Amino acid sequence: MKVGIHPDYVDTTITCACGEVVHTRSTRPNIHVEVCSKCHPFYTGKHKLMDTAGRVERFQRKYRRQPASS
Repeated sequence: MKVGIHPDYVDTTITCACGEVVHTRSTRPNIHVEVCSKCHPFYTGKHKLMDTAGRVERFQRKYRRQPASS
């Protein structure tokens, strides 16, 4: 590998909203996720109401139109 062009690869803690914690390595030190394989309905086989309100608000905030400047 060439020196100085690759990002640092550090120990990472991935934390799910359900409380599950996974330790791995990544270029980011801490990662927070809303669902994981322990709580996702596909993997658990149970239907669960997912909180989509926060996701909709995050989408609207991300793509909010800025007023046109004259």
